[in-house]
Formats: sequence, C-alpha cells, structure tokens
Amino acid sequence: MADVFRSLNLLETLKESIELNKLSDVKDAVEDLLISRINLAVIGGRGDEKFAFINSILGLGPGDDGAAPSPSSVAPEELAVYPNPKHPDFRLWDLPPVPPASPFEPEGYMDRVKFPRYNAVLMTFTQTPQPNSVDVYLEARSQQRQTVYFILLASAKDTEKSLEEKRKASMEVLTSQGVTLPKVYLVRPSTLENFDFPGLLEDMGGDLPEIRAHALLLALPTLTSTLVSQKKEAFKALVWAAASLSGGMSAIPVPFVASMVDSSVAVRILTKAQLSLCLDDDSVERLARQRGMEPTRLKGLRTCVLSVEVTKGEVKKRLAAAEKDLATVSSKLVEMAMPVHARSASRSFSAMLQALNSTMDEMAADAEKIVAVALGEGK
Repeated sequence: MADVFRSLNLLETLKESIELNKLSDVKDAVEDLLISRINLAVIGGRGDEKFAFINSILGLGPGDDGAAPSPSSVAPEELAVYPNPKHPDFRLWDLPPVPPASPFEPEGYMDRVKFPRYNAVLMTFTQTPQPNSVDVYLEARSQQRQTVYFILLASAKDTEKSLEEKRKASMEVLTSQGVTLPKVYLVRPSTLENFDFPGLLEDMGGDLPEIRAHALLLALPTLTSTLVSQKKEAFKALVWAAASLSGGMSAIPVPFVASMVDSSVAVRILTKAQLSLCLDDDSVERLARQRGMEPTRLKGLRTCVLSVEVTKGEVKKRLAAAEKDLATVSSKLVEMAMPVHARSASRSFSAMLQALNSTMDEMAADAEKIVAVALGEGK
C-alpha cells in the first residue's frame, strides 16, 4: 500500500510541475521512470544462497542467460555486476564479503567497493552478521546512508524454527555492537514472495528517493499480486505525465510540447509495462520453468492483445478509438486529472489518458491471473 500512496504523491508532484510550467521536470520524470536507473549491491559470502537471491531479484533461474553462476568465477576480492536483461539500467552488484581481519577500517572497504555508487545495499549472511559487517553498516549510517539492510538468507536445510533462532541471535549481535532499532529481514532466496522480502521492498520504497523507488518497483519481477497492483499505479502516474506532455496541453504556451509525446512514446510506455509486468513470452516461459508448469497454461491467461505483443499499429488503433469515444469521458474525470488553469485539456491528452489507462488495467489483470496461477492461488 505504501507504494500506491507514493504513486499518488508522485502524481501530485507532477501536477504541481505542470501548474508551474516546469515541463522539463515532467519530461525528466517520464524518462527516469522509463529508463529505471538504479544500482543495488549485495554484500556477503559467495555461496549458493547469495546467487539464488541475486537471480531471483532479476527474475532469472540458474541456467538463464545473464544469471549469476554458482560457483562464481569472479576473484574473491573483485566486484561483479549483473544487469537485468529486461531492464539493463537496473544493475545488481555482487560485492565481496566484508573481510574478518582485525584491525579493520570500514572506510577502506567502502572505498574499495565504491559504496556511494549504490542506491541501496543488502548485507547478506546465512548465520549471524560478522562484526566487521556491522561496522560497515554503522559507518554508512554515520554518513547518512539510510538504505543499508541486513538480510538473513535461508538455506534449503533451514526450518522456520532454526531461522527464527538465527534471527534472534543476529538481533543480539547487532544490539551488542550499538545498532539502534536493529532489523533483520528473513528471505528465502528461491521464493521471494515468502517471509520478509515484501516488507523489505516496502521499507526500501520509503527510504529511497521517489523516482528511484519507482524505478526499482518497475524493474522487479511480479512476485505477488500486490506488486502487480503497485506497478499498475506507478504506470498510471507515468501515463498522466506522458499525456500532459502531449499536444493536449494547449493551455500552456510552449510550442514544442505538441511534438514531444505521440504514439511512439505510448509504445515505449506499454512496452515497459509489458516487461515490468512479466507478460512477454520469455518472462512467462521462465516463470513456468521455475514453477514446474506448462508455459502454454500461463500464456493462455493473457487476454489483452498488448500483453502478448506491443505493436505501434495496435497502440494507434486504441488511441484512435479513444479519440472517437471522448464524448463518453465525463468532464469531471478530465477536470480531476488536469491542473486548475489547464482544464480545457485537448482531445490528445484525454485520448492518451483514456487509452493507456484502460490498457494498463487489462495488462495488469492478465499479470494478476498469471501470478495467481503460478503461486497456486488460482485454478
């Protein structure tokens, strides 16, 4: 729910920028949301659990192209980067474990791994956090870095009882080293929808800058129906911004706005939505493999044409149909959507808003059906 509110906050921010004629801010926000620039770092021992965790965040299985291999071929002290194959500007960095040496200077380790480069850092372990890792965390917090988190990765042998015992022991370690209000997220790498990973995402969404939180949200695989809903809300904020930059903003005297956004940008948005909602063939087939299901079963759940393939012809057809259907769009809807001084919104704005929002609803409904069946919640 927090991400939905953040989407509404972003929408209000974008509306305010339009009110103030800051169209360049809106255009930058559209590009940021489409390009998903974000770097996540994962610190910890290079074992099976860490690589399964990295691959699950990327939506990949161990044998998929671009997946982190186990065992790793990277030298122990080297960094490795794994770009998301569907969202190449979302990069997951595999950082070497914090050395157990004594004496230890956390600043030296942080400099070596280029700590400031990462939007968020996930400090992983399978037993309890070692003291030097806690020192790195404390140093990061002293530098006003809020987006650093402790992650207890579950192994195949762990039971719920053993995991809770490890969590309790980890909390004691953190408290003994001076961490105030310690928090340890319990994560099972192969099934991120379970345990604390959804809560971790919610906390990261609150700690990251708004655009970065949305970038992360859009790049993650569709792990739960809640995540699908959050993605839909984020895309609707993006749709409003894109529509505002279209030729529909005739009340704002900026001559170049009319050519700024057209069906090509609508195609970009819906292509991004298709990939973000994991509706493309590759994503559906990969999910089916991971869940031991027939791909055709999941593919058959897609009823929206644009869930299967985004084409400029289909997008143009939907925009044209929305233009013809504008008489049915209530003046109240347009009035609520637009800034006060621009309520004479043109047909272009209204058509794009109506066409893309309705399409987003259809695509999200398809994604929810696929997630429900894959997780065993649907028939």
